[in-house]
Amino acid sequence: MRIWSLHPRHLDAKGLVACWREALLAQAVLAGRTRGYTRHPQLTRFRAEVDPISAIGAYLGGLADEATARGYRFDRSRIDRDHAAAPALLVTDGQLAYEWSHLLAKLTQRSPEDAARWRDADPSPHPLFRVVAGTIEPWERP
Repeated sequence: MRIWSLHPRHLDAKGLVACWREALLAQAVLAGRTRGYTRHPQLTRFRAEVDPISAIGAYLGGLADEATARGYRFDRSRIDRDHAAAPALLVTDGQLAYEWSHLLAKLTQRSPEDAARWRDADPSPHPLFRVVAGTIEPWERP
């Protein structure tokens, strides 16, 4: 499971669809509807929120917004609580840099055109996240 802290605009089509599916799975885990992935480290930051379902809903809403901008149709009815007004989650600049490097490596393999387009760009965070100074997040498994 990879729930990117990066803005979904940086993802290629396969990455955006995969992130949508994985975030829906994360939502099911957080809502107690599945027994798998309950200890997945990427869920730590959502579980730390007062309302984890609203936080993952806001995350899914950001993915759906990007999908709409690209002409795709993600089914928003699958979002338990699409709360665009959910409080921002924090992500460190070290985590964002780590994910950026990880994404560029993936794009180089499966979508070289996208890799070339983003290679010299600065990464931006998903709209749900606010960047703070720091190293890779403790829940990350490099």
